[in-house]
Amino acid sequence: MKTTIFSIITMFVVTLGIANSTYAATANNTTVTILNNVSAINKIEVHGNVQLFISDGATDQVKVYNKYYSESALVQSSNGVLRISSYNNEKLVVWVTANDLRSVSAYDNSEVRSFGDISKIEFNVDLHNTASAKLNLDAYSATVNVSDHAKVDLSGNADEFNLSHNFAASVNNYNFSAVHFTEKKVNFPAASNDDMAGI
Repeated sequence: MKTTIFSIITMFVVTLGIANSTYAATANNTTVTILNNVSAINKIEVHGNVQLFISDGATDQVKVYNKYYSESALVQSSNGVLRISSYNNEKLVVWVTANDLRSVSAYDNSEVRSFGDISKIEFNVDLHNTASAKLNLDAYSATVNVSDHAKVDLSGNADEFNLSHNFAASVNNYNFSAVHFTEKKVNFPAASNDDMAGI
């Protein structure tokens, strides 16, 4: 009798555990939309509340997470330029794998992150508003422009590195090395005579 009761309790616990794990898997399952009609991407423009992951790959592929078609999001490609925009409160998450990506521009509250090393001959990054980027680059030539209150966190290396940023922007390139480095500071306050005296 004790064995039967113990067996029933064990079956009940196991059944309850399976039901809970199935529910958790369904609840946490993210909807993914793969856009197959996108190719030859060489530039990406991101607007709004978007989190963009970029990676190198032999072929171009765009994966849009969240319920893309039920949200007011736009992902379109024209003449090599992939435009992504979403102004919902929840970030639209997009992962782009591209063979010949050369430039990324981000606006508003968007965020760009590299997934692995971005290995390119030439790569340009242009950040505006409060956009941010965290990139690991391996490039011959890299040009980074950080405007407004945007911020960039760079790691990796380049032979030629051109950086342009304003006073309000945030630039972290301590983990980035370059053979030739050019920096242009825009709208920085002029140094006063007192500041110059200490030099």
